[in-house]
Amino acid sequence: MSSRTRVWLLVIVVLTAAVVFIDAFSAIDPKLGLDLSGGTQVLLEAVPVPGQTLDPVVMEQTRQIVENRVNAFGLTEPLVQLAGTNRILVELPNEKDPARAVDTIQQTGQLEFVEVDRYFEPGAILRTSNNPTPTNVLTPTQPITPGVTPTATPTVTDTEALTPTVPANTGSLDAQFGPVYRTLFTGAQLVPERLGIATGQLGEPQVAFELKPEAAQLFADYTRNNVGGYLCIVLDNRVNSCPTIRNEIPNGQGVIEMGAGGLEEAQQLLTVLRYGALPVSLQVVQSNIIGPALGEDSIRASVIAGIIGLSAVGAFMLLYYRVAGVVAVTTLALYGLTTFALFKIIPVTLTLPGIAGFILSVAVAVDGNTLIFERMKEELRNGRRLGIAVDVGFERAWSSIRDSNISTLITCVILFWFGNQFGASIVKGFAVTLAIGVALSLFTSIQVTRTLLHLIIDNINLEGRPRLFGA
Repeated sequence: MSSRTRVWLLVIVVLTAAVVFIDAFSAIDPKLGLDLSGGTQVLLEAVPVPGQTLDPVVMEQTRQIVENRVNAFGLTEPLVQLAGTNRILVELPNEKDPARAVDTIQQTGQLEFVEVDRYFEPGAILRTSNNPTPTNVLTPTQPITPGVTPTATPTVTDTEALTPTVPANTGSLDAQFGPVYRTLFTGAQLVPERLGIATGQLGEPQVAFELKPEAAQLFADYTRNNVGGYLCIVLDNRVNSCPTIRNEIPNGQGVIEMGAGGLEEAQQLLTVLRYGALPVSLQVVQSNIIGPALGEDSIRASVIAGIIGLSAVGAFMLLYYRVAGVVAVTTLALYGLTTFALFKIIPVTLTLPGIAGFILSVAVAVDGNTLIFERMKEELRNGRRLGIAVDVGFERAWSSIRDSNISTLITCVILFWFGNQFGASIVKGFAVTLAIGVALSLFTSIQVTRTLLHLIIDNINLEGRPRLFGA
């Protein structure tokens, strides 16, 4: 056995041990798509304000922002696509808190720093000069909570959090007659890359922000001229906090405390602010929770179909190619284990179309072995020695295997581009799994198969027995 064969044999043994560990013993779980793991499916409808036009550009901007927010949850392969002229379909695989996800998606994300002459409690609804008719949060019976001067107020410095005060009592005022408060500046004046999660003096989570120079100057002027007054931080017309101003804050930097909301609420607010404001309000038309039962049935059926198909292919290879067939079956087993390990590590979201792509890539791997073995048989029929027949067979089959695999990979690139452009995530999943499988099959069908064949013929005398290779 040559030194080259020994080296590659060691590589294959190490690889096999690694993938078996990842597949069977590691804590890494495969990522499953909506059709296999269940999740949430939401149909959203755009609700324009009076005078607003829902053109395709506005809807596409809305779709992209919704997709960015969904991806910020750490979800894999979400489906976010336009449905008609004014609706967006969102599918969230394996989402454990659908209500939180839907709430974050719906928020228009209009952050305003509003001049007020009194204290407003968190959650109160304000009419602002930037949005005097808050249709996204108000109903005909929803009240606006008026300001109430608190009996005791914490103070704020330029290095402290904008801490909301606690009112002594509250009242109510009909939203239709509530005053309009002036918006000092909006969330558009935030520096996106400076947004982040911070920690207060007592360990409470905060959303840290920094203002652009023009807004920073307005902020400095207002805090200088209103020491002892209030500045409301308003998100989608709802008061987030209403801090007391102690002194001038000249650098345009501050934090938004989340109060009882905790880290989860801080991350939710950060997602809305970081990925921008929706150009149009969204309302839920339909929301479905998809259970995993359908996924379990699909997985079971796919496993059964896979076992039947692979068994049939393995039986054919063994009967037709005999010793070479044993090598082919061993190679395919390693191919399957390695591919599944890669799916877990990357990770790749497995959907039914993705599984179909993997099964198709198995056929590609078998096709490579078939080309090699047929070339070997030709050389054996021509009287070549077994070792030479193996090497010549690989050399002559390589160009055909290379060209067919490159063609398939080009097709995968086209399918992925199509799926990415038109929001067809199932097409993207199929393309990704097929491409990974095809690329890996080049290694297994060429290098692994050749190494295992040489391991056999270099250690077992099979010379002059071409029938053992189907010739």
